[in-house]
Amino acid sequence: MQSNIAKADEIIVPPDTVKVGIYFISVHDIDFRQKEYTVRFWLWFRCKSNEFKFDKNVEVPNAKSIENTDNYSDTSNGEIFTLMKMKCVMKESWQVHNYPFDKQKLEIHIENSQFDSRSLVFVADTSGKHFDPELTITGWDISNVIVKTGLKTYESNFGDKTLTEPKSNYASFTVDIFMERNAWGLFFKLFLCMYVSFFISYMCFFIHADSMEARFGLNVGSLFAAVGNKYIIDSILPESSTFTLVDSLHALTFISILLTIILSVYSLTLANSKQLKKANKIDKNASRILLISYLLFNIFFVVKAIFG
Repeated sequence: MQSNIAKADEIIVPPDTVKVGIYFISVHDIDFRQKEYTVRFWLWFRCKSNEFKFDKNVEVPNAKSIENTDNYSDTSNGEIFTLMKMKCVMKESWQVHNYPFDKQKLEIHIENSQFDSRSLVFVADTSGKHFDPELTITGWDISNVIVKTGLKTYESNFGDKTLTEPKSNYASFTVDIFMERNAWGLFFKLFLCMYVSFFISYMCFFIHADSMEARFGLNVGSLFAAVGNKYIIDSILPESSTFTLVDSLHALTFISILLTIILSVYSLTLANSKQLKKANKIDKNASRILLISYLLFNIFFVVKAIFG
């Protein structure tokens, strides 16, 4: 990135005002694991100077790759109008704490790579809509699109000795796309196997207390199924240091299955000690307490994620 370095003896003039607008065509290829998505949009600029050359100097700092597929320029009424069709693969730090009830904010930053804020400032073109009303993202709803302008500060002068501090300010045009997921279908698709695993394990309370092989067979099989379900979901999500909804629900299921195994061992011990009546009573009470607790904790975690 280069700065527009002014000579010391030049008269300092105010920066040119550039009107910038954007219209989204599509948002697709959302990839949580690779932390990226692809976006296509029309971008236009209106300015009075022909030095800025936005068709060559547009920069999207948070993009992995930029493809300028179509350009159009026109000069009339003392203004230079530049229209570009762009395709960008964007970097994104997805917020997955409440997945699949997550809400995401996609940020796109537009700058001029050649001229800093001493030469130009952006003003947002807010007329009309900023995305196609027919734009659909599978599994998502776009709740809002906000455009704003400001300055992006870099902690470097990029070799510009006319700057008194090692800082550079560049005009920035920022677009925030707010998306909400249609989550319930995905939720049951992701966690159905986990819930089936729990209820298969839960069935052991209705098997005779001294049927060791049947009880432990159900519990071990259920545990492996729940672990497999966890690995499958983790494979599509980015690594996270926080405890997510996915982690909470699976941890609750693992603990519930473990408690089922412990209670089965205790019931088997009582049955072998000729205390079958007591073993049956423990199975009956434990089944009620465990089921109610499991359902309540599930509701708590899910509601917290929805409104989190």
